[in-house]
Amino acid sequence: MTDLVTWAELGGSLAAIGGAAYARHAYPAAYWSTVGLPISVARLLASYTSTMDACGLTVEPPRWRALAVRATTRREVRPVPPRRGLIRPTSTGLRVRLRLAPGQEPADVAASAERLRHAWGVHAVYVRDIKPGVVELRLVGFDVLRKVRMPRRTAGDHLRVPVALREDATAFVRDYRAVPHELVLGATLSGKSMYLRNLLTKLAAQPVALVGIDCKRGVELAPFAARFSALATDPDQAAELLPVLVKEMEDRYDLIKARQGIAPGTPEEEITSDIWGLPEDERPAPIVMFIDEVAELFLVSARKEEERRDEMVTQLIRLAQLGRAAGIYLEVCGQRFGAELGKGATMLRAQLTGRVCHRVNDEASAKMALGDIAPEAVYAACAIAAELPGLAVVGDTSGGWSRIRTPYLSLSDAAATCREVAHLAPDVPALVPFRPYVPPAPVKDSGLVTAPLPVAE
Repeated sequence: MTDLVTWAELGGSLAAIGGAAYARHAYPAAYWSTVGLPISVARLLASYTSTMDACGLTVEPPRWRALAVRATTRREVRPVPPRRGLIRPTSTGLRVRLRLAPGQEPADVAASAERLRHAWGVHAVYVRDIKPGVVELRLVGFDVLRKVRMPRRTAGDHLRVPVALREDATAFVRDYRAVPHELVLGATLSGKSMYLRNLLTKLAAQPVALVGIDCKRGVELAPFAARFSALATDPDQAAELLPVLVKEMEDRYDLIKARQGIAPGTPEEEITSDIWGLPEDERPAPIVMFIDEVAELFLVSARKEEERRDEMVTQLIRLAQLGRAAGIYLEVCGQRFGAELGKGATMLRAQLTGRVCHRVNDEASAKMALGDIAPEAVYAACAIAAELPGLAVVGDTSGGWSRIRTPYLSLSDAAATCREVAHLAPDVPALVPFRPYVPPAPVKDSGLVTAPLPVAE
């Protein structure tokens, strides 16, 4: 009987271990909440002081404290770690704040992030500076980029849209007021279109004029035509649209200049250098222009087309240099974007502050996107596997970078969203001639059979 009980207990233990292993692989969020979180908290509490000491994050205690310890306990005075705050569990990990000891800096803790990850058994550890002397450790319990689930609470606002998930389980927010223009690079099937799709549908729900240039006959942007204020599907149409946008930008500068007729005694709040300082009833709607496969605007097949190409490139550069104050923002997408495209390519790229690099086919393409702002991010972009579409490395001119991944959004759902919010498209008179034609949605057959009306005799 005892042997039967022993074998039953052993079988139950093996089944529990196997179930936990399966849940960790198939349902990492559930595994973390039930198993991983208690284990990691126990490890952190039990080994906090020794781990900080091993990582070199302890300092000698103040002299008064050392004298008090020797006088009362006669124990050996040991170095003290940073003071730890409350442990706050989250659905993806833990958060804990540390008060740094005198002489320490956030970089010291960030340098030990990999050691802390192994010591406490979590997927990753990220360090964020809260205020002078205080940092926050964000412990991530599992790979949140393997199956993307956007946070329930995201800080969205006008021209600020959460479009992807960062590797530290926070939302990547595309903020056009802070980063006016962006370059998005990626090879075929890298997830570049998915990023564009998520960004476009989030902007569609705001009072923003959307302009598209898709020289692949509109195969990428045409499904969202119901929400576009203007759409060009070949280089000839783009050559007609870009001068209109430049003229719209100039008209907006004239409007701003008219408001700057500063008279003596004018209140400071009425002095502005961009459209956001204008009164709301006078402020023109912001314009976001999406350019899919920008190389098609640069490549020419005949010498007679070079003049048109140079004009379009010049107009794009002007929009990138001067468009922010006029409320015109650029999203430039492509597979490669370097000097080999022709004159003006590198000058245009230099104006694109934000950079998003998906999987690319060679290191040179990654350098085109990130090499001039965050050289260490180039290697991270080259390491993106083909099995993870939508994974990208995002950086900006501050030198910071991180990995992100966009959630899956089907083309039909994105197109349906654009049709539902088509009425939110603001009125921009200059763009009316370029408004794409959208056929009316077909009426669904209800299946009811109606009798013919009687014919009067």
